Amino acid sequence: MGKHYDSKDIVVLEGLDAVRMRPGMYIGTTGTKGLHHLLWEIVDNSIDEISNGFGNNITVTLFRDGSAQVEDNGRGIPVDIHPQMKVSGVEVVFTQLHAGGKFNNENYGYSGGLHGVGASVTNALSRWLDVKVYRDGKEYEMRFESITKNGKIRSGAVVTPLKQIGSTNRFGTCVRFLPDDRVFEDITFSHEVVSKRLRELAFLNKGIEIVLIDERYMRGGSPSKKVFKFNGGLKDFVLYLNNNRAEHPNPIYISGKSDLIELECAFQYTSSYTENIFSYVNNIPTSEGGTHETGLKSAITRAFNDVARRLNFLKDKEENPLGEDYREGMTVVLAIKMRNVQFEGQTKTKLGNPEIKNEVENIVYNQLVTVFEKNENKKVLELAVKKGKAAAKVREAAKRAKEITRQKNSIENSNLIGKLASASGKKSELNELFIVEGDSAGGSAKQARDRSFQAILPLRGKPLNAEKKRLAQVLANEEIRTIISALGTGIGEDFDLSNLKYHKVIILSDADQDGAHIRAILMTFFFRYMRGLVTNGHLYIGLPPLYKVQKKEHEEYVYSDQELPEVIERVGKGYSIQRYKGLGEMNPEQLWDTTMDPQKRTLVQVNVEDAANAELMITTWMGDDIEARKSYISEHANFNKKDEFAEKKGL
Repeated sequence: MGKHYDSKDIVVLEGLDAVRMRPGMYIGTTGTKGLHHLLWEIVDNSIDEISNGFGNNITVTLFRDGSAQVEDNGRGIPVDIHPQMKVSGVEVVFTQLHAGGKFNNENYGYSGGLHGVGASVTNALSRWLDVKVYRDGKEYEMRFESITKNGKIRSGAVVTPLKQIGSTNRFGTCVRFLPDDRVFEDITFSHEVVSKRLRELAFLNKGIEIVLIDERYMRGGSPSKKVFKFNGGLKDFVLYLNNNRAEHPNPIYISGKSDLIELECAFQYTSSYTENIFSYVNNIPTSEGGTHETGLKSAITRAFNDVARRLNFLKDKEENPLGEDYREGMTVVLAIKMRNVQFEGQTKTKLGNPEIKNEVENIVYNQLVTVFEKNENKKVLELAVKKGKAAAKVREAAKRAKEITRQKNSIENSNLIGKLASASGKKSELNELFIVEGDSAGGSAKQARDRSFQAILPLRGKPLNAEKKRLAQVLANEEIRTIISALGTGIGEDFDLSNLKYHKVIILSDADQDGAHIRAILMTFFFRYMRGLVTNGHLYIGLPPLYKVQKKEHEEYVYSDQELPEVIERVGKGYSIQRYKGLGEMNPEQLWDTTMDPQKRTLVQVNVEDAANAELMITTWMGDDIEARKSYISEHANFNKKDEFAEKKGL
């Protein structure tokens, strides 16, 4: 079965103190993101086994009782006694923080699990956890529970010690756990969130099979079952992301290794005008980029220009296109594996290892030169040069348009006077900007707000769909210019989050089709040109009520059709209902009470933890392919629940 792997190989760094007391320190949040983090810790362990050459199958099962199970056919967790801890390797893994076989590079060459805190946190924040181990011809079982003793909860305590329960020819580990409803706001795993992450892992680990079984949904008398297996790996990933927008049929694929890294990369041109680079380190998404992306970009620019000149696609009198010119319309997936990963950035999704830039640049450059000198790939380079030249011609126009946002008096130059009602407070971290649909709602919002920290920017027309236009065209739109000027960060490669004037940017539109379209257009713009605003948690959607149910002096606001019957039943006979068709129908007091008061309102925080799937969603919803949009809506739309990419909070 491979290398020798026993309990002595498990290195213990610290115990399991304070996880339940401060769960946010370990999983970030007790909302839906934190809940799924419990599952990812177990899945990552299985992925690490397989990506290091042990096993080829993972099955994730979601049960009706709220529990989740992850089973793999790896080597199985060691069951012998740990030399320092004097308990089994299984007990060490599930009761000690930062315990595992990944800290000494002998059993795991590369590990994604190191970005988390291990299976012990999943155990600590579960009602119960069962683990079965199959190895050396034997089947073992152990059970942990978070039990109450002397009025205190003991997290992840051993209730059934490790014991052999049978014989088997299998190898692997099976973990089933029930998240603790005393910790999490909701313990319902999202089928979509789990499905998307497992699909992504299957793309990143070519040829492995990952199965998702969801017993909560029955189809034809059997539980829902999805099988993810992609023999094309990153090439299949790029095709999936581009969703019929490709300008040449087959993605370019390269791979290579050095003493420090193993690298895979695939890219393909699309008909859009934006570049999309999705990078991963040891299967972990690095949505903020880092040194590996810097090396990739340098290599693309050098290789494209060098080979284009050698093949005479670029004439002597022509200037070299810049890297940004070549990357216009390009979808790239970059995946590297390495040891001693150093993440940085607010969300720990940016690679910081300085030595990796040159490693990536050298491998990608050499591989691209080899690829483009083959006859079958020369057409792709010719397309790249053609697109690069075209992009270079419009770059100057875009540069002039961007200058609008850099001028000292940009607010006046963008006609913000009379539009923006700014906040009087000078602390940007406390200030909020409401982007409000229409003059009528804007007028109410200006009267309703607390001017000490809330600013209002009414939109007088519909912003331009950034998905279908080049940057210069986007910046010609007055509504977009006013938003850029109001926020103060600049856009694109000039985006600087430290200049953000409002740390909460709240989209406030009507709860109808036009309002939804405006939200989609604005989110698309922010995702394309101010992505840091989204990835760092500054973008929100305000939720105005749909109804007011009133009976004499008693009144309640209702925010969805699903809540309405419950409220009517609670209020009782003799009620009246007011349906709000738009924000403009509410007077300032109602708007403050329902939508703007931080003590009462509900905001949806927009996040893009999974940038690749967000990219697919945006291109499908906002692009030109009507059939793809219909298909996506048919498969994914469920209008009885909130967006999987947003987390609902009282803020």
